[in-house]
Amino acid sequence: METKSELPMALRAAYLALHRRSEAQFAKYGITADQFVLLATLARGDSLTQRELARRMPSDPSTVRAMLVLLERQGLVRRDAHPSDSRARTAALTVAGKKKFQQVFSAGEPIRDQMFETLQSDDAVLLVTLLNQVAASLNSQFESAVGSDSNYSHERES
Repeated sequence: METKSELPMALRAAYLALHRRSEAQFAKYGITADQFVLLATLARGDSLTQRELARRMPSDPSTVRAMLVLLERQGLVRRDAHPSDSRARTAALTVAGKKKFQQVFSAGEPIRDQMFETLQSDDAVLLVTLLNQVAASLNSQFESAVGSDSNYSHERES
């Protein structure tokens, strides 16, 4: 099989291996791998609109909304009305959410160590660069294909 055909499956296999390992590690803390990504994205800064959060994760807005509702019920996330856009909502970590993120981030250290140790340091840097290039290219193509009137790009932030 040629590399061009193997690339998508190799990316998927790596993602699924990471996802399964993270799910098992984070379950002890009552957090899924996807919820960890949301918490990590919010931990990087101040409150974000739900749309911006979905873009940065990256994920689709309806999935982000569902996770936010669940994490808000657990007291880990706070959602507020946007100060200048009545249609939008912002999300931020609560004090409990920041604490939970730190616990789960620490629990994920062995996974990050294993991934990093699998590669030479320069290879890890190169891999991150290449994966970001692939993601940017595919996202650009996708956004061009769906157009500005897509439900994907205009889901409400309820």
